[in-house]
Amino acid sequence: MNVIYRRATPEDTPGCIALRGKTRENAFSIEQLKAIGVTLESWRTSIGDGSLPGYVSTVEGELAGYCFGERNTGEIAVLALLPEYEGHGIGKALLDLMIEEFRGLGFKRLFLGCSRDPDVRSYGFYRHLGWTPTGTVNAANDEVLEYLPS
Repeated sequence: MNVIYRRATPEDTPGCIALRGKTRENAFSIEQLKAIGVTLESWRTSIGDGSLPGYVSTVEGELAGYCFGERNTGEIAVLALLPEYEGHGIGKALLDLMIEEFRGLGFKRLFLGCSRDPDVRSYGFYRHLGWTPTGTVNAANDEVLEYLPS
């Protein structure tokens, strides 16, 4: 499998929104994203102005996954991957690219919201990679995990 990783551009936005509705867990439709304030235009603008840096992966020219973070806070905003590409290290590679990006910006602590349900894949995924619970939950009732890049 030939996986290509690159920095996300505003032109990736439609594909990212479409992919988000196709994930195995935590899928969001266009309407659900809009209800939480994420639209094609807002996402495109945030990528373009640098407030939401991210990386995408493609396989055979097709979008396979992506990871974006909030530049001002060090929050990993979203990591999404098509189900057929799970288990190949693509999600970890995308997350590692964002960690490196934030390390380069001087962040000493990164964080994200993650399901509190141990049966959800992300629960074990992040913990396996060294993310630790903070003992708090966010507005979406997700557990807040943190990572301290060295």
